[in-house]
This record gives sequence, C-alpha cells and structure tokens, in this order.
Amino acid sequence: MTTLRQLRFLTALDETRSFSQAAGLCHVTQSTLSAGIRELEDGLGTQLAERTRQTVTMTPLGRDLAARARDILSAVADLEDQAARESGTGGALLRMGVIPTVGPFILPRALPLIRDQMPGLTISLREELTDSLIEALSAGRLDLVLMALPHEVPSRIETQLLFDDSYHLATRMDHPLANAGTVDGSDLNGRRLLLLDRGHCLQRHALSAYPEALLGEDESFAATSLPTLAAMVEEGLGITLLPDLAIAAGAVTGQRLSLTALRGARPRQVVLAWRRSSARAETFARIGTCLAEARDELFTHTHLPS
Repeated sequence: MTTLRQLRFLTALDETRSFSQAAGLCHVTQSTLSAGIRELEDGLGTQLAERTRQTVTMTPLGRDLAARARDILSAVADLEDQAARESGTGGALLRMGVIPTVGPFILPRALPLIRDQMPGLTISLREELTDSLIEALSAGRLDLVLMALPHEVPSRIETQLLFDDSYHLATRMDHPLANAGTVDGSDLNGRRLLLLDRGHCLQRHALSAYPEALLGEDESFAATSLPTLAAMVEEGLGITLLPDLAIAAGAVTGQRLSLTALRGARPRQVVLAWRRSSARAETFARIGTCLAEARDELFTHTHLPS
C-alpha cells in the first residue's frame, strides 16, 4: 500500500534529484529514503528513478507521479490544518518561506505587527530561493511564501499583491552616471550589470527592468547576497540595480555608493503565495496587511534618492 511518507520521499527526490538532499528535506537518513523509494517502486510495479553513482534521473512516470503526489500531499496538509483549526486542537503554527532578497528587509518590522495582531500564531521561517519555496508550498511542506513576481506560479497557487518594489542604479561615486540625477533605459542600453547568482529571481527582474534596453549580465562576478553585490560595486567591479526595499532597510548603509533613481523602470511585485485549497486564506490576508504596513512604515522613515 502506498503511504504518505513514500509520497513525501518521491516529491523530495523529484525536487532535488539527489538522495542525500532529498533525505535532508525529509529529515531521514539517506538509506531510509532510498528504501522508501524502492518500496514505492515495488508496490507500484514500476521504476520511478534511474540511479547512477553520480546522478538521479526521474523516469517520465516518476515525474508524473511526483506531480500528482504534490497535489495529494497539499490536500492532506490543508485537511489536517482545517480539522485542527475547527477542533481547537492546533493550527497555530504557520510554516512560512521567504526569499533572501525580500524577507530579511521587511520581516524585522513586520513580525512585531503580526505578533500584536495574532498573538496565538507561531511562525516558522525558511529562507530559500523561489523555485524551492514554490515546490515546498505545492507539496504541503510550507503554508505560505513571501516572494516576488514575475515568476511562473502553478495554477493551484493563489497570490496576493503586497506592493511594487522598484530599483535604484548603484555605481561608484566616480562613475559617469553617478551625477546624472535620474537615468532611464536609454542610459543603460547595452550595459552589463553585476547580478546575484543564477537561481535568484532578482537576477531576472533586474534584467527586465527595462525590456526595451539591451541589458546584459556581467558574468565575471556573481554575488550571493545584496550586501555582497553592493560591496562589489563599491570596489569598482561594475554597476547594478538594487531594490528600493533593500536600500530603505539599510542593506548598503556605510558603503560608498552613488544611488541614482531610475525613471520608467518596471518594478518587481512582492506577493504572498498560498495553496488555493488552504483553509487559512483569512489569516494569510491579515499577515499580508501587516507586511504592507511594515513596508509603508519603513519608507516613511527612509529617504531614497529621487
């Protein structure tokens, strides 16, 4: 008989394509996860993953069954959550995922607001890149995700817009664009930007800030965080676009940078995401209100170059 535990093993393996990483996601040993996958394959009478010493490749059926397993696990998670809430026996724990280019800059201000308005709620935070968070949300391992659009989101996921987040151009103080007042797409046309490592959605967002401009990536360096990215610019290694949210939260405080307002740039959209089938949409909406209030408070007390 197929078990929920085996389905969790399958979705984790499909996400990571690694038995060791999948075991970590499921908080079991690698041998336990491997045995669980083999038991699932034996029970179904088919191979779900092709194994070599270095790689794991899901079979076509394995990928299809993993997608169906995510639907099953998310439905079970919502069922358990609704039952716990209505019976009064639980439901106070909320597992929330955040992306590293948003979470650290708004949560310190938002969490006190959330605690004041929902004192019985405990939030467990997980910081990951967007693709991993969406997969975990779809599989029922997370209840809520704070992320940024544009990004492909499965139809089973609901999103609530919190606010738009635009950018400033960050350059060294002696860069030709440092004293431009404002810049637009024509000023950046053909220029190459220092960006975050591949996998960060902000990389794509920055490159699409001016769709008509031929913005490129400076592939000689890639940063793992926004403060590191700003430090690279300060050292004269290139220029970049920094989100206004991060600037307002002090991500570049103390660094000698010129921050120039961008005219007509396409902003990223900061959103909350949850499963449409979740019974906690009202709670998520209240959290969204707290996050939007925290953002407004942050910008009220911060002056950005304009």
